[in-house]
Amino acid sequence: MKVLVLSHMYPSTFNEVAGIFVHEQVKALTEKGVEVQVVSPVPWTPFPVNRLTGKWKAYSAIPGKATWEGIPVWYPRYLTFPRAWSFASSGRRMYGGIKDLAARIYQEFPFDLVHAHAALPDGYVGALLKQSFRKPLLTTIHGQDAYVTMKRNRSCWRNVNQALIHADRVIVVSEPLRKALEEGLKRELPNIQVIHNGVSLNKVFQGQIKKKAGAKVILTLGYLIERKGHKQALEAVARLLARHPHLEYKIAGRGPLRNSLEELSKELSLESVVEFLGFVPNDDLPRLLASCDVFLLPSWDEAFGVVYLEAMANGKPVIGCQGEGIEDFVEHGKTGLLVKPRDVDSLVEALDFLLSHPEEARGMGERARMTVLANYTWEKNAEKTVAVYREVLSAC
Repeated sequence: MKVLVLSHMYPSTFNEVAGIFVHEQVKALTEKGVEVQVVSPVPWTPFPVNRLTGKWKAYSAIPGKATWEGIPVWYPRYLTFPRAWSFASSGRRMYGGIKDLAARIYQEFPFDLVHAHAALPDGYVGALLKQSFRKPLLTTIHGQDAYVTMKRNRSCWRNVNQALIHADRVIVVSEPLRKALEEGLKRELPNIQVIHNGVSLNKVFQGQIKKKAGAKVILTLGYLIERKGHKQALEAVARLLARHPHLEYKIAGRGPLRNSLEELSKELSLESVVEFLGFVPNDDLPRLLASCDVFLLPSWDEAFGVVYLEAMANGKPVIGCQGEGIEDFVEHGKTGLLVKPRDVDSLVEALDFLLSHPEEARGMGERARMTVLANYTWEKNAEKTVAVYREVLSAC
């Protein structure tokens, strides 16, 4: 079975962890005997815009083709406008940038189906490739389409809807995301299926962790944007210091709110408590996750959240928000705690419980670890995905 994966979210020299979840799935699929080649279109904009910032220079430096852990990845260019201007037409422009490459790939790699990640722009492109090559199309929705893209404007909504109409199967990564997608589209999708993302076993730390005596470590790992809930987390930590004076709070990740969060930390007198780690290389994440007592990410509009699984696989109780994708795999009070979104009081209560009851916290973490390793690995994800491939191919 030969599969062409289409995803603008994929590791590259620009960002080695972007779309790492897609790459992990692709690796797991190849281990199941599926032959895969990846097309990961790269934004391109004309001179002089493409020389004005470091971001656009870095895009220009991405090679046309590379190999990531044995996976062939093509990086064709397509016309993009700064600040996502005219995003509704991005699918048509992306198709213009890859159609000739797809034809060349097909000559040496006659793929049996196309698997697109995201409806717009990738799924829209996949629908056009489906027409050109008469091959079935699967489209996986990871969250952006439902939570952001469809809400941009009517044209974006229409093109997401159009892309999904042409998909032979739509895969979503959680049940809450399925509901959000269908509510946004104002219709049920008869060909939709939930297949959860997974965790890679190399994200489980195998060594020993030495910790400062008496220290209680909270860890947050996520992009520094508003919906990840960093502001509320800092406010909650500040209110816990009187009861837990040896608290340490580590925040890993980069993003546009870094400066404002550092300022908030100072306003809350948390300079000696909070450590902003910035970007953490993928290989260093297992040790970091294993070093905390509690993993905290009070994020909303969260379709799934592989990082929760990675923390759970390392035996950590997690705190996330009610009504999000995390509800598919976190059982409140058993493998973690679910709090109200944007609610500092709820966060304080959950953190205080776990920090004040270390034995129960460790029990939650151990149950979390067993749950993830039994049900939420990339191997399990690949098994279910291959089954869908076979169903779709047999129906065509």
